[in-house]
Amino acid sequence: MTSMTITIERMPRTLQFEGTAIEVEELSVRLPFARKPADLSEVGGEGNYKVFVTETREMTPAEFDAFASQLLKSRDWLSGKGGYLADGRLCVEVRATGRPILYVDPSGGDYGRYVARLG
Repeated sequence: MTSMTITIERMPRTLQFEGTAIEVEELSVRLPFARKPADLSEVGGEGNYKVFVTETREMTPAEFDAFASQLLKSRDWLSGKGGYLADGRLCVEVRATGRPILYVDPSGGDYGRYVARLG
């Protein structure tokens, strides 16, 4: 099996969101986001949004699989995060070895309200 490596640049930015300056990393690619996907099979989405990473959450493959199989489940670590800004989404990046990278915008909620994936 042939493998491929894709490099996506991350540009540091300071954005104003709801009257507060926040530090983010903007991805060099735009991604489509699914609205309220139940699980990873429903992540595909529409549109092309800028992705502003506000933080990265590292998981084990088992933790990732549990998260990705129940994206609508309430999670404390997502509570109050995310939001829509200009033509982009403020996202928590979710990573695990051997799994796709997810970008989750809970838009102030505590679940995967908008989710995009790489891989």
